[in-house]
Amino acid sequence: MTDSDAPGQVGPMLPLSAPQADCCNDGCCSTETTSLVEPQRRAVLSRRVRLLVTATITYNIIEAIVALSAGAVASSAALIGFGLDSVIEVSSAAAVYWQFSGHDPEARERAALRVIALSFFALAIYVTVESIRALAGGQTAGSSTAGIVLAAVSLVVMPLLSYAQRRAGRELGSASAVADSNQTLLCTYLSGVLLVGLLLNYLFDWAWADPVVALVIAAVAIREGRTAWRGERCC
Repeated sequence: MTDSDAPGQVGPMLPLSAPQADCCNDGCCSTETTSLVEPQRRAVLSRRVRLLVTATITYNIIEAIVALSAGAVASSAALIGFGLDSVIEVSSAAAVYWQFSGHDPEARERAALRVIALSFFALAIYVTVESIRALAGGQTAGSSTAGIVLAAVSLVVMPLLSYAQRRAGRELGSASAVADSNQTLLCTYLSGVLLVGLLLNYLFDWAWADPVVALVIAAVAIREGRTAWRGERCC
């Protein structure tokens, strides 16, 4: 007697449950989540993302000018790396704004993610080279009061922008919007690390702390760049 002839069994055995799409634990999947959002709600969320991106761009332009200027004065690789990260955040936010300014944001998703990823990689390369040069006996970084103030302010502003954009992006199921919010959140972490490094140099004259902090920035940038390039998650 074959399996098909077993008593009480009709036809081939079926799986207990249908296969599920790969999702994050909170159900944030680009294709499924987007399809569940009503068109009117999607339009509201898209406008919200554009407004948040505009705010992020504005703040990051100011942040970049202050960080790069202060970094040049103090010969600080960490501050210059932080300023370049702000420039990259502007390009990342601009890519997301471009994506959501079109009629079909999903069609521009991959291109926006690639721009974000390449920006991260460029930052990592530059900061790594400058940090190694500083550790190998290059110019010693000086203290920077302006850099300390900037890092403290960013430590407050960036989490608010990141949370708001991340929330809207997750509801939309947009990997690029969430990736950009992760980049903004990265700025929060970098602000904290930068603040510690600058304070160590300011209070104890530990100039080595500056390039070490810059290397931490580079390492995190590589990780986030890989994540954005693969576009594996939206949460």
